[in-house]
Amino acid sequence: MADLHGIVGFLDEYLRINEFPDKSRNGLQVEGKGEVERIAFAVDACMETFERALKGNADMLIVHHGIIWGGIEYVRGLVQRRLKFLLNNELNLYAAHIPLDAHPEVGNNAQLLKLLELDPREPFGEYNGVYIGFTGEFEEPKPVSLIAQKLAEGLDTNVRSFEFGGEEVKSIAVMSGLGSSSIYEAVEKGVDLFITGEFLHQDFHVAKEGGINVIAAGHYATETLGVRALMEIVKGKFDVEVFFIDAPTGL
Repeated sequence: MADLHGIVGFLDEYLRINEFPDKSRNGLQVEGKGEVERIAFAVDACMETFERALKGNADMLIVHHGIIWGGIEYVRGLVQRRLKFLLNNELNLYAAHIPLDAHPEVGNNAQLLKLLELDPREPFGEYNGVYIGFTGEFEEPKPVSLIAQKLAEGLDTNVRSFEFGGEEVKSIAVMSGLGSSSIYEAVEKGVDLFITGEFLHQDFHVAKEGGINVIAAGHYATETLGVRALMEIVKGKFDVEVFFIDAPTGL
């Protein structure tokens, strides 16, 4: 069992939550029990993960996508139901959005590179003056098809490849989730392959005209890596039990 504020203080510092401009209100969004014995981890804060966390006897839920974005204007409807459930069951909710994308060790983008047996090379994916993603480079060129297969297997998901560049690549840039707009930066930096979660219609021709390969591995799937990696850090740091809630959207 561990003290809630000890866990929150560690997470705030480790993830550097105050260093990133973010619409998400990162940190402890809803306060529940003061003593934590069991923590659930998930990508999304939603009724499904709340209910499964409670069913798993969790005292705390740590997510990538929280429930407070900018602020709360009214406590009614969906907002009221979510807050009522969390408060009635004293379930703590902690969210880490961009800080978990950008973290050089447990972040979604660093973990995507790790999945491909690469280390973060240079910052990538500028957002309001900070960088969220990374670039990486293979020692020897790799076929795009092989990289796509490795992502599909490692993330247990379907991927889509848009092959507008060479069949083999060395340099890549990664931007998890809805990172499609970073295609402009990827083209400018001349990388061979851009990996993201969602690749939007509006960016298709940018990639095509820029002669760059793109792999879209799913918003949800590319953002399971950060919470899973963070789960192992928390498990090693505190006397708590942990478990991951897999609630894929297929998107």
